[in-house]
Amino acid sequence: MGEAADVWESGQAYEPYVGRWSRLVAAEFLRWLAVRPRARWVDVGCGTGALTETILRLSDPARVVSVDASADYIAYARRQVRDPRATFTAADARALPAGDGTADAAVSGLALNFIPTPERALGEMTRAVDTGGVVAVYVWDYAEGMQLMRHFWDAAVALDPAARGLDEGPRFPLCRPAALETLFNDAGLHHVECRAIEVPTRFRDFADYWEPFLGAQGPAPGYAMSLDETRRARLRERIRAELPTAADGSIALIARAWAVRGERG
Repeated sequence: MGEAADVWESGQAYEPYVGRWSRLVAAEFLRWLAVRPRARWVDVGCGTGALTETILRLSDPARVVSVDASADYIAYARRQVRDPRATFTAADARALPAGDGTADAAVSGLALNFIPTPERALGEMTRAVDTGGVVAVYVWDYAEGMQLMRHFWDAAVALDPAARGLDEGPRFPLCRPAALETLFNDAGLHHVECRAIEVPTRFRDFADYWEPFLGAQGPAPGYAMSLDETRRARLRERIRAELPTAADGSIALIARAWAVRGERG
């Protein structure tokens, strides 16, 4: 059941779920990295192209080589991002189609914890950058600060203790800063730093919050759609009762990501 829930294929379903918030994090992430203009980038686990698009908009790259294991995501990204500086390729993050030292920056947004043997993916990112190049990732703080998912899983586990096995917080140790720093240090990267990036996630109303969970993209939506209608309605109403809803029906939450960076020596 856990493996079946980790489905990331539909760009149209992903964007209203977390893609819209990922773009806000990506902008702050790139400002923090401050990579020089005209640099060569690799975007690993590019998904729908949110981070690639933000690199193109904010960082004035010479090129961005973007890879993802999902051919459907790659096709979606190609349709959305038409800038000739970007190329999208379906490939395994643990065997990047990039020569040794051919990039100045290798980055990954919201993907590393979903890659089996993430240390291999990080090794490939490190291999691809030149001496002094930047390797950096960000992942959601599933354990605490990604509130739209935290409210979902807290309600799901209260109703169904077996759902704990799908909750990204316990499942992904890389959603914590100490684990990310250890991973980067073990990869031999230098000047390793980690920081939190928080962005507001404001929903117009409960439907704006809930409907993306019906897209079956990722563990939480996958779990929601595995329930029968009665159990899904119980979950929906449990979450509705616990969300901080304003008088106008809007819901203001926070999305926190942990970002980590290092340099190849």
